[in-house]
Amino acid sequence: MNMISFMLILSTFLSIILTMLNFWLAQTNPDSEKLSPYECGFDPLGSARLPFSVRFFLVAILFLLFDLEIALLLPLPWATQLESPLSTLAWTSTIILLLTLGLMYEWTQGGLEWAE
Repeated sequence: MNMISFMLILSTFLSIILTMLNFWLAQTNPDSEKLSPYECGFDPLGSARLPFSVRFFLVAILFLLFDLEIALLLPLPWATQLESPLSTLAWTSTIILLLTLGLMYEWTQGGLEWAE
């Protein structure tokens, strides 16, 4: 028996054991206090289904976009040691320029303004 099949059998067996333990030990009768809505110790005010502004989604998407940009730019110091560092820097500058232009467009369109 080689190492890969041993690890596969062991991980399958461990997964089955842990899943069975979860079903066996889980509490299946939650009480009414845990099922009631909680708002900082107060009784719930109004409906929880109220729509909220799409601007929250816009801010979240912008955050993810710029967070992804940082993740893409992190290996840049090592990428400059490749055969063509000028092409790497050109692509990096293009990415930063496109993101900056997109941010400027969003800013001029008023997408980042909270008050209307």
